[in-house]
Amino acid sequence: LGDSITQGWGDVGSSFPGVKTANRGISGDTSRGVLIRLQEDVVALNPSGVVLLIGTNDIELNADPAAIAGNVKQVIAALRQHNPAMPVILCEVFPSSLTKKRPAQTIRKLNALYMEAAADEPQVTVLDTWSLFANPHGDAKDDEMPDLLHPDIVGYAKWASALRPIFETVGLVPAWQDEFIPESGFESLFDGHELSGWGYAQG
Repeated sequence: LGDSITQGWGDVGSSFPGVKTANRGISGDTSRGVLIRLQEDVVALNPSGVVLLIGTNDIELNADPAAIAGNVKQVIAALRQHNPAMPVILCEVFPSSLTKKRPAQTIRKLNALYMEAAADEPQVTVLDTWSLFANPHGDAKDDEMPDLLHPDIVGYAKWASALRPIFETVGLVPAWQDEFIPESGFESLFDGHELSGWGYAQG
């Protein structure tokens, strides 16, 4: 669910074999637009889970980050009212560029507000897609987002790889079989469920 970034992932289902998907991205959409169309376009489908990425167009329109986050909180509340057990994966706004009227400082501020909005929402998992795609200056990488806004095929594959373990953790897809056995005296740090404290290291 989102804007042109989501819409551009046209064959999203091919990235998650065996998972029934519905792409509800609309080019140019904003957090307010998602809120308006949520019931008819998403809730009516009775989804098992929702992945939400929205906010970059709001920033281009100079919307107040607090107002954007407020709209997203209303979206989360409506999804919770529909089904309190339904997993919602809230993706942080992707990095872009000042040349796109999407400065890194504003995006960071909005993503911090998203984290606050989700803090007391047990059904919401926040995916740090900003760190996933940001360069050392906090802007988009042109080798993954040639127009500094939309991912290319490499970028979408990277996004899918970040989503897959969360899908497994929240029960939207079966977990991959892990046949790895630690050497004697060592133990795995990941229990297959708890993701808090995990993030992306800047290379």
